[in-house]
Amino acid sequence: MKKKVTLKQIARELDVSISTVSKSLRNSPEIGEETRLRVQAFAKFYHYKPNNIALSLKNRKTKTIGIIIPEIVHHFFSTVINGIERIANENGYSVIICLSDDSFDKEVLNMELLANGSIDGFIMSLSKETQQKKDFHHITEVINQGMPVVMFDRVTQDINCDKVIIDDELAAYEAVQSLIDKGRKNIALVTTVDYVSVGKLRTDGYTKALLENGLPFEENLIIKIENVDNCEIKIGKLLEDKAIDAVLAVNELFAVTIIKIANKMGLKVPDDVAVIAFTDGIISKYSTPTITTVSQNGIEMGNIAAKVLIERLEEVHNEKEFDEEEEEEIYKTVVIETHLIERESTQ
Repeated sequence: MKKKVTLKQIARELDVSISTVSKSLRNSPEIGEETRLRVQAFAKFYHYKPNNIALSLKNRKTKTIGIIIPEIVHHFFSTVINGIERIANENGYSVIICLSDDSFDKEVLNMELLANGSIDGFIMSLSKETQQKKDFHHITEVINQGMPVVMFDRVTQDINCDKVIIDDELAAYEAVQSLIDKGRKNIALVTTVDYVSVGKLRTDGYTKALLENGLPFEENLIIKIENVDNCEIKIGKLLEDKAIDAVLAVNELFAVTIIKIANKMGLKVPDDVAVIAFTDGIISKYSTPTITTVSQNGIEMGNIAAKVLIERLEEVHNEKEFDEEEEEEIYKTVVIETHLIERESTQ
């Protein structure tokens, strides 16, 4: 057993109820001395500390939801926030928004700050660095202490919690298929590094569409970008390949950069190069040409994430202090449907 244990773990190890553990640690006269001493000795040996977050949840509501997102520059995240806030406000909740700036350390600090009695639960999308490190201890600790977490968009299967996502692989597959149906045969992909969950899934969908249509899969047609600020050189080298007749971009910032560089090189969009992007944001609607996009339905994703979290919070606040029998939590993964919005960059 790990040194940092929960009430559930102690109860399981000693074959007693969670309520018995809780009352023993509070020296309740309802529990016999032998059991009390056994529980206290076990807790001391494994460095158990009182569960302040759980106590906060039981004793009071902040009626506040904490949101942690990787960045604000992408229109998608702002639409998710709007969706969360609308449902939260309808249910009497406020929101606090923190940016991780794709930093693991900042994500951890944000969680520690908000979890100290400031909020009731979290809605979050993982930072790039957190996914790269595969270190989710800060999230596990919060969940173990009784605070609900709902992940969206960038999620991990290593954490058991509720999740709201799109089918990134299917969305990329359908976008590439639409390009193939228009007669495009040399399709490139501008994506993120593989440790970002959505980037890996969209790459899988792109690859699957090519192979199923008998088109060659070439590694040199996939450009993986870690930082949008220095992506122009890589995209420029990609477009020097005159055979490329279409590009799928995993976000609209990449897409508008592709169009900008294509124009500089004398390539016409969509005549010479067709472009599709994920995220139906302001850039896509007002760029020249306007950009065909995979709509991720950020508002709906935010709405559902907020509803799922609030349902969890109401369960926590309405249940008794501890149930006599421990039940395994059943978490849900909600998949939001996507659709392609056709604009000038492909037709």
